[in-house]
Amino acid sequence: MKQRIKPLLAALMLATSVPALAGTVTVITSFPKELTQAYKAAFEKANPDIKIEVLNKNTVSGIAYVRETAEGRRPEVFWASAPDAFEVLSQENLLSNIADIANPDVPDTIGSFPINDPQGLFLGQALAGYGIMYNTRLVKAKKLTEPQSWADLLTAEWYNNVGITSPSRSGTMHLTVETILQGEGWEKGWETLLRMAGNSAALTDRSFGVPDGVNNGQFGAGPVIDFFGLSSKYSKFPVEFVYPEETAIVPANIGLIAGASNADEGKKFIQFALSKEGQALLLEPQISRLPVLPYDKMDNIPENYPDPQEIAKRSTVQFDVNISQSRYYIVQSLFDQTITFRHKDLQAASKAILDAEAKLGANPQGEAADLLSEAKKLAWSPLLSAEQVQDKALAELFASDKKDSQVSQQLSKLQGDWNTQSKTNYDKAIRLARQAAAL
Repeated sequence: MKQRIKPLLAALMLATSVPALAGTVTVITSFPKELTQAYKAAFEKANPDIKIEVLNKNTVSGIAYVRETAEGRRPEVFWASAPDAFEVLSQENLLSNIADIANPDVPDTIGSFPINDPQGLFLGQALAGYGIMYNTRLVKAKKLTEPQSWADLLTAEWYNNVGITSPSRSGTMHLTVETILQGEGWEKGWETLLRMAGNSAALTDRSFGVPDGVNNGQFGAGPVIDFFGLSSKYSKFPVEFVYPEETAIVPANIGLIAGASNADEGKKFIQFALSKEGQALLLEPQISRLPVLPYDKMDNIPENYPDPQEIAKRSTVQFDVNISQSRYYIVQSLFDQTITFRHKDLQAASKAILDAEAKLGANPQGEAADLLSEAKKLAWSPLLSAEQVQDKALAELFASDKKDSQVSQQLSKLQGDWNTQSKTNYDKAIRLARQAAAL
């Protein structure tokens, strides 16, 4: 018996001599595995007493998860590309102040946009721009015009060759939508979005569905955040990525969630992500993101790598995160009711209009011109005007507690009305476009 006890005691002493993990840091993020695994491996190597767990959710689902998780059980770190999502979290007191761990080498602004939150509730960890990724082989094979602007994706030749996703499924797509709305204005911006969606072969379930589709030739092109396009390009896929003039360079942020159990360890991970070593990981070919650290503070910048400061200088968009945050859920709902859930109807309306244009020529006259113009208004105009979307009562309704039965009923009726009206508009647009073509 004594012979059995001695090995057990020895094993117990050995086990107690190994230091326990200081804590587990749970990171909630929408970023792809290539990025998160690189940071997990590098951080755990430098901090062997801390374990990183990655909880991958799209940005909208991530916000809901944090909001619905009890204090003391929440993840430590929120890490995403959408600055308006961090505004939502900060307004709901779900972020802790981390101004004390900001990297002093990071500039205050990119263009006119602050890189770090002025209140210190979240910090810029990378920079992100929005643009068009396209498959060079498919473009050449189908003899398509290489897209350089959003308008290029709206032409007849690009019908059924575009891939997009919904802002309710992707925080980066929400920023792309807002970039277009703020760059072109509400009415013109929605026309661009509706026409682009009408030209789209499919709406993907997640943001990375678009770059995956462009990589494999399912789509010829699509709007994506820059790191999707750049990482594919530098990983030798047959793709290119371009920044239209209507783009925005904004921070991809990182923040410490209030009510997390391992806040100190969470801070260490954030510090690492902002350090020179952490910023260098962004330049790995499979990641290819724009660092917040200036290039003169870093080593081994790849040749011809995009310079975010230069892109920001030529951009025509002065992105206003407050405007984006104030209509966050309205824009998502309007997009879903008129595009996501009515995509086939919008496709059919766009096809009828494009066919009529092809038959009537560049300068249709008389009744045909009037019918075609009305069809375009019905198919490609937003259901809400710029004034209506600023209505305080509407904003308050979308900001209200969705668990309240009265709020839920009001939202359901409103969204149902939008859905029904869009269907009616698309059906009528098809009839008018065909009548115009017949003339």
